[in-house]
Amino acid sequence: MKYIKFGTYTGQENMQIDSDLLENSINMQIKEPVFRLYAWSPKCVSLGRNQAEISIKENIDVVRRITGGRALLHDDEITYSCIIPISQIPDGESVSKSYRYISGILIDFFKTLGIELDFGGGKNTDAHHKYCMLISTGADVCYMGKKIIGSAQFRKNGYILQHGSILFGYDKALLERLFNEQVSKESITTVKEILPSMTKENFVSEFETYLKSH
Repeated sequence: MKYIKFGTYTGQENMQIDSDLLENSINMQIKEPVFRLYAWSPKCVSLGRNQAEISIKENIDVVRRITGGRALLHDDEITYSCIIPISQIPDGESVSKSYRYISGILIDFFKTLGIELDFGGGKNTDAHHKYCMLISTGADVCYMGKKIIGSAQFRKNGYILQHGSILFGYDKALLERLFNEQVSKESITTVKEILPSMTKENFVSEFETYLKSH
């Protein structure tokens, strides 16, 4: 696995880096997965590839992803991206199986922290939600039934780009103002809630160590 060093960038820069990494993998026909961890500054809302524009009344950056899914607020989180040839995933042509394969990297890492995660069961698939983390499907990663990682995919020329948000914490009031819908603690959870003593710096360091050994 090739690991890209952690960095903090604007929303536009982050989406361009992911897109460039995908294009490079395609052009160079790279066979190993390329994995990146990153953060956003300033905070930013990303919209899914085919999502309709939504009114953002706060003074927050907005960017559009090349992947699908619903809007995300990139604020108190760590984001990951993984580019991998479809041929490297067992039954990789299956979208659900490819999600599970790539998300399995995240689940295995959390096990090293003593945290058991699993996949969502589609408890809440209400298509009217604007905020991605309120929608739980079988491809999402949860802790005790609460969503903690939301992911989206894009496929091109035999390669998959999957990236997603690992919630470290969240500003409930800001989310509710942005998306004009209630954010319930029964639906989502965070690294802070599960591991109160964990800092982002330590989380990234632990994750980097894990990735470099695989």
